[in-house]
Amino acid sequence: MADQKTGTNYLTSRFIGYDVYKGLLEDITLNVNQQTLINTINQYSYCMAELYPAFKNALAKSAILLPDGIGVVLAIRMISGDKLKKIAGADIHFHLLDLLNASGGSCFYLGSTENALQKIGARIHSQYPNIKFGSYSPPYKSQFSDEDNDKMHAAINAFKPDVLFVGMTAPKQETWAYEHRNQIDAKIICSIGAVFDFFAGTVKRPSKFWVKLGLEWFIRLAKEPKRMSRRYLYYGPVFVKLMLEQKFNRKR
Repeated sequence: MADQKTGTNYLTSRFIGYDVYKGLLEDITLNVNQQTLINTINQYSYCMAELYPAFKNALAKSAILLPDGIGVVLAIRMISGDKLKKIAGADIHFHLLDLLNASGGSCFYLGSTENALQKIGARIHSQYPNIKFGSYSPPYKSQFSDEDNDKMHAAINAFKPDVLFVGMTAPKQETWAYEHRNQIDAKIICSIGAVFDFFAGTVKRPSKFWVKLGLEWFIRLAKEPKRMSRRYLYYGPVFVKLMLEQKFNRKR
């Protein structure tokens, strides 16, 4: 399949309605000429997007949509032949932090608890001393009120971060970021979900050994079977079925 390009000239692979980033992590920079939404797509979020149109639209309108999951990487290879490298939310998070630290930039974390945000702040100050850090913990609820949204906008815009990290779990975080992007004064808006807990140390991410094998999902399932079983054991087969149908239909 021919390469596609986003408005910021990033190479992408067309994947059933989505333009998925196919470049290297190192090619993503802070030098953006317009506000840039960065999201990730995996087998679970793909299935969820089929159920929630607003979420699907938010993913489709991403300036950069990263292939976060071995399932998506293999599906794209099967359907289009494109060979992409998995880029997880944790990968883009560390990459952007490295860039911000080198340039003396600023980042703002929206989401999670005050306790987790304090731990994130402490780690930023220790490991990335050149970064200006800010954060806000919104109320934990399924839908925000206008007052909630106004408070979040005000907290972010008072700080004017180079990068806004949003961690409120999918599909909430991506949908919120897309719908409120015009009220947000930030160069890059990046939804990274569980990375907040990984970085804070409140949840341990599987080791690099399992990540390189493409089995990070299996370790997460083993550690949290009650929470992760539906994501992997139910939606995993659903995703495979959908991908096989796509492959079959393309051959007809």
